[in-house]
Amino acid sequence: MENDNEEIEVNEITNQPVESEEDTTTRNNEVLTKYQEAGKIANAVVKLLADMCLPDVSVLDICKAGDNLIEQKLSLIYRNKGKNGKLVDKGISFPVCISVNEIVCHYSPLDSDTTVVILKGGDIVKIDLGVHIDGYIAVVAHTVVVDKTPEPLSTLTDKHINIINAAYKASEIAVRLIKPGNTNQMVTDALTTVSRLYNVQAISGTLMHQMKRYVIDGNKMIQLRSNEDTDKKIDTCTFEQYEVYAVDVAFSTGEGKPKDKGIRTTVHKRVLDKKYSLKVKTSRSFYSEINKRFPTFPFSLRYISDEKSARLGVRECVAHELLLPYPILSEREGEIVVHFKFTVLCLPNGPIKLTGLTIVDTASQIDTVNKIVNDSVVLPQELLDVLAVEIGSKKKKNAAKKKAASQADSEVVKQET
Repeated sequence: MENDNEEIEVNEITNQPVESEEDTTTRNNEVLTKYQEAGKIANAVVKLLADMCLPDVSVLDICKAGDNLIEQKLSLIYRNKGKNGKLVDKGISFPVCISVNEIVCHYSPLDSDTTVVILKGGDIVKIDLGVHIDGYIAVVAHTVVVDKTPEPLSTLTDKHINIINAAYKASEIAVRLIKPGNTNQMVTDALTTVSRLYNVQAISGTLMHQMKRYVIDGNKMIQLRSNEDTDKKIDTCTFEQYEVYAVDVAFSTGEGKPKDKGIRTTVHKRVLDKKYSLKVKTSRSFYSEINKRFPTFPFSLRYISDEKSARLGVRECVAHELLLPYPILSEREGEIVVHFKFTVLCLPNGPIKLTGLTIVDTASQIDTVNKIVNDSVVLPQELLDVLAVEIGSKKKKNAAKKKAASQADSEVVKQET
């Protein structure tokens, strides 16, 4: 006989009933499919945004186009109600950020900003974004060089080629090392070797996180830079089957110790375990909107309906640790920062690289892809062996469908810009 008084476990983030036997790992085929679909959208959007990185284009316009592309693509899938009778939750898991040259990350300007970066030929552009379907996250970042049109890019020096090579190969090595039985220290040691051989510096403070449903920064972490003093101790951990990780590699030609140079922070994330009674009415209204719309994922102040109130309300929320800011950090002017981020599924037969473009995907924006792929730095044999390992990839789509989808996406970009 059914007990009417039986307590039902409710997800505190989505406020939806939790099935007691629910498997939220990639062992579950439904979960795996959601990760894959989120990954497809993330990859498609980052590629379209890379194509938009041309001289005289505003970074704000690229960010807004990316936001709209993600939302539009998500609107076309999972349109029916789930088993619980509700529509599947889906959206942006990390706001579109376009960071240029010495700016490392998190540059996501507001409509009201008067000093928005305008791209010029030779700029190094880092594109960073995230997508989720039902809380299952796919993040991606890619670096492109703005071409000088109509002439081929002439500002791509050996210094550019060296650091692009270093960061990309380090990322690919990290992907292959995230397999059951390996440890986070193995990844850190390998990336340290790569940065040393290429004579570049890993960005201080960069951590790669395990990701779970609605959790973009899980407790298992990988340190990018070894032998680094940090406020938070990084415990050694072993990768296990069906886990998901973000491989996040950022290298610099400078010291690798970026600083806050006063550019306004616009990206924040709600701190789940903090409580405080806000005193200012504007702050309460702003925080109420955050709780409803962005209870767990990072967001940009650009997403808030009343931007002026958001800029006022965020101050009190940050001051009392209700929101975690993602500061905009910069290296010394003139230095080059390169950033790649992949989503990796740790499956029984090895890793699958769910997101991430290759150098060839944006080769039209690089003077010569051969210099990028075939550089002169010789890696140790053990790392060459790691790079030689074939990893899982998604099946190729029908070429006609792919072409049609690309044309449709281009029309969307035109409309947004």
